[in-house]
Amino acid sequence: MWLSPFLIHPWPSLLGSGIMLFGILWWRDPQERGSLRLTLLLAGAGLAAYGSSNLWLEHGLGKAGALIPELLRLLLGMLYLRLIGLVLFRVLLPLLHYRPLRIAEDMALLAAYAVWLMLRLREAGLDLSQLVTTSAVMTAVLAFSMQDTLGNILSGIALQADQSLRLGQWVKAGEFSGRVSQIGWRSTQLETRSGETVVIPNGWLMKNAFVVLGRQVGEQSAWRRNIALELDAALAPARIIAVTEQALADTSIEGVASEPPPSTVLMGSQEGVAHYVVRYWLTRFQADDLTDSHVRAHLLAALGRQGIAPLARRQFELLNRQPDAQAQLSPTELHNRCAALQRIELFASLSEQERIQLAEELLYAPFEKGDVITRQGAVAHWLYILTFGTVEIWLDYGHPQARMLGTLGEGEIFGEMGMMTGAPRMATVVAASYVECYRLDRKGFQAILAARPELAESISQVLSHRQQANANHTAAASANAVSAHGELLARIRHFFGLD
Repeated sequence: MWLSPFLIHPWPSLLGSGIMLFGILWWRDPQERGSLRLTLLLAGAGLAAYGSSNLWLEHGLGKAGALIPELLRLLLGMLYLRLIGLVLFRVLLPLLHYRPLRIAEDMALLAAYAVWLMLRLREAGLDLSQLVTTSAVMTAVLAFSMQDTLGNILSGIALQADQSLRLGQWVKAGEFSGRVSQIGWRSTQLETRSGETVVIPNGWLMKNAFVVLGRQVGEQSAWRRNIALELDAALAPARIIAVTEQALADTSIEGVASEPPPSTVLMGSQEGVAHYVVRYWLTRFQADDLTDSHVRAHLLAALGRQGIAPLARRQFELLNRQPDAQAQLSPTELHNRCAALQRIELFASLSEQERIQLAEELLYAPFEKGDVITRQGAVAHWLYILTFGTVEIWLDYGHPQARMLGTLGEGEIFGEMGMMTGAPRMATVVAASYVECYRLDRKGFQAILAARPELAESISQVLSHRQQANANHTAAASANAVSAHGELLARIRHFFGLD
């Protein structure tokens, strides 16, 4: 009967286990379903042909009829070994949190195929020693003709043996840079940041230098990045270094390591231009350009708050918006500043001329998202007028018990108690988006208050009402003592020397 080959042990158990292995792979590794379909097709054809082998013998195919079943056994055995290898390398080992390289999988399968072939040849009565002797010359010829391919294979093995490359590492090889996605028997594949796949022969990697990005031993992998700044050489380097380092210390940028902290160095000065480099450690290698952009934005915002702008086109004059440029405020800018002051209750009692005078004292202060604008407990004698964006008000910011009290938007102010009384900041203010503010210092308001001391009365009333509103906002804030109107007036007069 033509089904008799399947009824002879161990084919039923092998067939059942093969179906089970196929089902496991189909469920656990969807990416291999294409090759599994081909495996299933070959296995089905092989089983059908093997089951029909008795029919071939009955029709007098002779030696060919006897050879075909042996070839089919060889094919079916190799397909079975392939299923075992895929389950081992793609399912079981990953479940044990170990992901072997593709080249290890390929070499293991090749070894298994070779052993199976030898067993089938021996079963067929072939003397393997004679096969090895007679094939020595052929092996030498093949080795010479395939030296590039063999070189790539051996190079891939060598790269794995000394762990020069590992999956997931970021590598620069020649003009290409990307993450190692696969190390095969012939080549290594890199996934670039642009979504491209670069295939590099293993032999090239063995013959040429390549760069593995980031620290590789003992610490979190991090890659040092350099951001160049060109500024006026007349500016004190100590000031530039302090401003830029503080700007990055006061914010949290995704992908920027806190340790080691960012640092700024002066690389040199030539023709009135000082060349600075801000160095930070990147932990998200895929987002290198994006993180560089975020760091530059924070640096430019911090320098802008200090009235410092990078030099453009090697010009040797500082493009400064403040404070020298304030004397030449455009009518539109002056109007916008006066309008911002007019909307603020604290300055409602000012005359139009006093608002113009105060507008000329305002300093432009931009902040990037995540920047700490002012910190709880700090002593700062200025207030901020928010003209664009949103800020968050926090208690105990940066601590486990941190709590957000609320948000402020366009047209609101904060820090008024620090400017009017010298009191420490009661909360931390953080930019929730890109923010533009005007900063008003105590000395900018002093001349107006000295000319009209009676303004202190109305201002103290406004501050008293705002303080009471803040105290009612949260229980935590109400624990802070609310100063009476008279006490606030006394503190303002003392702080501005009006007594």
